[in-house]
Amino acid sequence: MATNAELAAQLLRNSAAFFRDVGSQNPKLKDQMENNAETFEVVAGLVEKDPEGEMEIPEDGVPAGPPA
Repeated sequence: MATNAELAAQLLRNSAAFFRDVGSQNPKLKDQMENNAETFEVVAGLVEKDPEGEMEIPEDGVPAGPPA
């Protein structure tokens, strides 16, 4: 049986694949879809590596990057 974190990571990776598929079918959206896919993959890795981890999100809503 999969844990909630494993399920969440798989859903995030499936979403990344979806974004890449959309980008491959629409050149105008390709860069944005690739950015979305990369973001979802990073978060999937974070969820797997540290399911209880926290990330500070600044008021502008844009984290400086993945946690160290």
